Amino acid sequence: MKEIIYKPIGIIHSPFKETKGTPIQPVAAGDTEGVIELFSEYTEGLLDLDGFSHIILLFHCHLSNKLFLKVKPYMDDTEHGVFSTRAPSRPNAIGLSIVRLIRLEKNLLYIKDVDIVDGTPLLDIKPYVEKFDYRADSKKGWLEKKIKKLPKTKDDGRFVNQENE
Repeated sequence: MKEIIYKPIGIIHSPFKETKGTPIQPVAAGDTEGVIELFSEYTEGLLDLDGFSHIILLFHCHLSNKLFLKVKPYMDDTEHGVFSTRAPSRPNAIGLSIVRLIRLEKNLLYIKDVDIVDGTPLLDIKPYVEKFDYRADSKKGWLEKKIKKLPKTKDDGRFVNQENE
């Protein structure tokens, strides 16, 4: 198969300077604020985005430098296949977050619920639309019993530069 190469369209700025201590999901981030600096050549693509309350960010987990096919996720002590987790150390280190869009100013997007490390390369932005993206009948797999821990859970740094213990 032909190699796939993505170019960042911007940079995500947040108060989190390292993975350790970063919330592991937007819901655990509370009202944490951040700013997306979209590269100027993509500003025209923001037309009408300000009508959406939430946006989906696809980004490159640039600090993840190891691949693990089995991981012990932050919310469990049992190993799971990486594809049943949201761990950043995966074959393609692509992250996904749904954040609140507060306002747009030219090429800057002010956001809340940020769970992303400062300086993270942004790959794409998509509008979040509840009727399209929400599934009431979804199953939560192994997370079903762990989901209550989420609001308190922060990244412990184990998936970026350390071996999986």
